[in-house]
Amino acid sequence: MTTPQTLALTVTAEPRARFRDLIGAEWIKLWSLRSTYWVLGIGALVVIGINVNSAQSNAVRLAHLPPPPDGLDAHMRFDPLHTAFVDPAWQIFMVIAGSVGAIAVFGEYTSGLARTTFAAVPDRRAVVLAKVAVVTAVMLALGMVVSGVSFGTTQALLREYGGLSLDDPGALRAVAAGALLAPLCALVGMAAGALVRHATGTVVATLVTLLLLPALFQGETRRWVKEIGNAMPLSAWQKLVMNPSIPFPEDKYPVSVTEAWIVFAVWPLVALAVTVVTVRRRDL
Repeated sequence: MTTPQTLALTVTAEPRARFRDLIGAEWIKLWSLRSTYWVLGIGALVVIGINVNSAQSNAVRLAHLPPPPDGLDAHMRFDPLHTAFVDPAWQIFMVIAGSVGAIAVFGEYTSGLARTTFAAVPDRRAVVLAKVAVVTAVMLALGMVVSGVSFGTTQALLREYGGLSLDDPGALRAVAAGALLAPLCALVGMAAGALVRHATGTVVATLVTLLLLPALFQGETRRWVKEIGNAMPLSAWQKLVMNPSIPFPEDKYPVSVTEAWIVFAVWPLVALAVTVVTVRRRDL
């Protein structure tokens, strides 16, 4: 008599995606769009061009001015550091960086790619962290190039009129702040993309957060209003790129350099947490 035997079916489980594989996938996603090259390339040239134009214009103006009296530092009548960090240029850069970060997130939802991605890799947190790593690395590299080239070119144009080097007070700090501004804004854009998940709404939310809110929370009437404004990335960046050798009118409620660096550290962490938690808990 033959006893039936129970056949065990062996199911081969798919190996978990390695984090470096997720990094590679997100890298391909980012650079597979031609718009990435155009936005980052043209954006960098625009920012550098505005700063260089500012330096060139000031060089021409200073060439027609009489030399400063003996004993008067040239920096007392002109701030060469400001030409490398002109507000309109870097506000454009903030918009570009924030938009790239936002597109990296909401683009997956609007195109339906998010369903395919999370079906292949159910670990949403790993996917988001890989996306954050790629976007942060790319934007940090772009920020370093734009900040370094802007500083080097503008100061070379102004070398006869008090141009600075990285050894001068505040110069290295300003270049570092310019480089770090790009990934900070990109992470804010990613958080907005995770929350809104709509192209127009995400871009508007990013612009409001990065540019409009700092303008609203200004003034010296109420301290709490000014303190909120000081906690914004734009206000912190403006403090970090100020020339410490130039006496500026002091605000009633100023932000210190240490507080500005804290703002630069807290905003990316909060944006990262918002992005990860939102993507993990919200349905597609």
